[in-house]
Amino acid sequence: MMKRFALKLIATCAIALGASTAFSQDVIKIANIVELSGGGATAGTNFKNGVELAVREINASGGILGKQIQTTTADTQSNPGVAKGLTQKAIDDNVFAIFGPVFSGSIMVSMAESRRAEVPNFTGGEAASITQQGNPYVFRTSFTQATAMPKVARYMTDQAKLKSVAVIYVNNDFGKGGMDMIRKSLANSPTKILTEISTEPSQIDFSAAVLRVKQSDADGVFVYSNEEESARLLRELRKQGWTKPIIGETTLTGQKVIELAGEAANGAIAHVGLTVDAPIPAIRAFRAKFERDYKYISDHNGMKGYSGVYVLKAAIEKAGKLDRKAVALAMKGLKVNTDKYPGALMYTEFDDKGDLDRMSFMVQVKNGKQEVVELITPLTQVTASASPTVAPATKAAAAKPAAAKPAATKPAADKAAAKP
Repeated sequence: MMKRFALKLIATCAIALGASTAFSQDVIKIANIVELSGGGATAGTNFKNGVELAVREINASGGILGKQIQTTTADTQSNPGVAKGLTQKAIDDNVFAIFGPVFSGSIMVSMAESRRAEVPNFTGGEAASITQQGNPYVFRTSFTQATAMPKVARYMTDQAKLKSVAVIYVNNDFGKGGMDMIRKSLANSPTKILTEISTEPSQIDFSAAVLRVKQSDADGVFVYSNEEESARLLRELRKQGWTKPIIGETTLTGQKVIELAGEAANGAIAHVGLTVDAPIPAIRAFRAKFERDYKYISDHNGMKGYSGVYVLKAAIEKAGKLDRKAVALAMKGLKVNTDKYPGALMYTEFDDKGDLDRMSFMVQVKNGKQEVVELITPLTQVTASASPTVAPATKAAAAKPAAAKPAATKPAADKAAAKP
């Protein structure tokens, strides 16, 4: 009797395993592991919404290799330890890919789990160290600091003509990585860093930090912090009468920062990899769809999540099969053209480390809105050409960026960037 029971149990398990395998073959399971509460709630919520918008679109158009995408979402609470546990849970659920976390400190901890399980992991984290560890399964949906900081440093030196700058940064993996890269990027330039001021995550009072900036007598200030802290910094700078340039990276002029800082955000300038205000048709279409579905304007994090899913689609179709190892290999050197994948938003290239490069922008906040003031050439093009790296954001410049890709590979949507 016990023998018959054991045989029945084995048969039942075999049937369950077969059903599970068939289920995994019928759908492409994606885990959205993001910050929905805590300090990263704004970034994580936008990222999640972007991922889900892309999934709905792709499923409506037939899916990937004929398979529908199925998503689950979990809240890291902006806690690296929670992110690690959720990543392990997603792996146990046999997901094909993981999107998130967005915060650098969380992905630095959780990506060890996705690497061990050989699951492709797309992150919005920007810390340079994320991809410097040789993890073959981690891929960015945003610039690494090693790509972004040389661009903003070049702007401060060549366009803003700053002889000196004070730097305020947040004391976490994101902020310290940015501080290291901006220091390195300005090392041999005419722009000198006079003071480096460390601040804490979720810090409320920035009066002492701003006072130190003023006492440094720098020609401008470079701000590198998270969204809410950036808004508080902008308000304190204006409160203490700061009138010199305020320059930063993507988070300084994000939509949430503009809303929180109010008039204090006007005049702030930032290098951004993605902005819904870019004069590019695919981006304008994304903005309209996101606002239609979620009733608010996306920030760059929504664009990261959205474009990342289309990158995954491109990699799977390049691999030609639903094989996680094959897709990770296909990501190396992947070139995503918006003629075929408009959801990628701009022509994008990946290197063998999982870092991406594409055109980017300098924006300035005017009347409570981002306004693109410069188009920045991809670093891969700068390396191959002596052409200028900064071009005015005009129709002519957008149509013919410096060192532009040949017509066969450069998508028409990017070349016609300034067209309505």
